[in-house]
Amino acid sequence: MAGLEGMEQPRGHAHAAAARWSPTVEDERALKALELYGNPTEAEVPLPSRPESAATARRLTQVVVLRHWGLTPKITEEAVLLVSELVGNAVRHTGARVFGLRLHRRRGWIRVEVRDPSRGLPCLMPVQEMDVSGRGLFLVDKLADRWGVDLLPRGKTTWFEMRVVER
Repeated sequence: MAGLEGMEQPRGHAHAAAARWSPTVEDERALKALELYGNPTEAEVPLPSRPESAATARRLTQVVVLRHWGLTPKITEEAVLLVSELVGNAVRHTGARVFGLRLHRRRGWIRVEVRDPSRGLPCLMPVQEMDVSGRGLFLVDKLADRWGVDLLPRGKTTWFEMRVVER
């Protein structure tokens, strides 16, 4: 677990957690999400604006970036983290019932978009070392090569782009 290295885990639960999570199980869940919700590279995928939709968005991003596009685990991990942050902002701050997820790839770049019906702009806040929230756009700003917001007639699209090496 991130940030918990060296911490003792609760006894008796470590084996159960290991049985639940594995790369194979996660791949199966990602493929199931793709089957249920659609491919975000072909059309915008609408997801309910609930906290649990972040897991669906992460899985869709993972299966597209790692399996369909064949990019590195490092790029996949960063894209999954950043999509989670954008989805978290859409769920927490927009009051929307649904948000949309879209992924694009062009030579040397990937782009991930989260569209919501709010025209309220996200704000990049200064982050202190001990802050426990408010780090989402800070992470996007640090890990993405570019990011921004496109205002739409009804809502906005918050996006990030990452450079990728073509294999």
